[in-house]
Amino acid sequence: MRLLVAQADAALAEFLQSRFQQENFSVQLVAHSDHLSGLPENAPFDLVLLDMNLPGVPGSDPLRGILRRWPDTPVILLSAETAVEERIRGLNAGADDFVIKPFAVAELVARARAVLRRRNRPAQDVFLFEDLQVNRVSHEVSRAGRSIELSPKEYALLEFLLRNPGRPVPRNTIIEEVWRMHGDSMTNVVDVYINYLRRKIDSGSDRPLIRTIRGVGYQIGGNHYSR
Repeated sequence: MRLLVAQADAALAEFLQSRFQQENFSVQLVAHSDHLSGLPENAPFDLVLLDMNLPGVPGSDPLRGILRRWPDTPVILLSAETAVEERIRGLNAGADDFVIKPFAVAELVARARAVLRRRNRPAQDVFLFEDLQVNRVSHEVSRAGRSIELSPKEYALLEFLLRNPGRPVPRNTIIEEVWRMHGDSMTNVVDVYINYLRRKIDSGSDRPLIRTIRGVGYQIGGNHYSR
């Protein structure tokens, strides 16, 4: 596994390099956002650990830059910022996980392996559910031939529901699996994104797919539901 550690704290970067090398990762370090642009477009990284406070040109956005250059490479954000809003912002921007400093390095290693397992899990390229079609490679979504544009987080939510067809999924489970966070205080975010999905997926259809299970959460498909 090839790991890029973008971390300004030299001592922490070297410690992470040593620890991940023990886990058989090949590790490259960068300490400044400007150094990212010097890496080749075809840099063969399997995972990026990105410090949210990586120094660089004012107004630069290292996460968006990484995702533009290597759209298929998963990113774990590292930050001392504990505000929920900051975590949501990073995850909605396309990060795969968010780890708050200080952290147990054993947990970071476990999270890195979990992200890699999810990314490497074999799946059908195209998933069909009733008249809904989802391309898991291109993330193109259509229903009854109508193309549907989804944000990265809307797509992740839809795909998670499709992995549990006909089964009620609790809001806190959705938060943990899609947003990679814990805590019931975040469940209102699920309701907001479910409404986004409904407007895009179920709009104009006489058969709504996304269903509310009162007192539990949401499911896709199934016969017994209430909205």
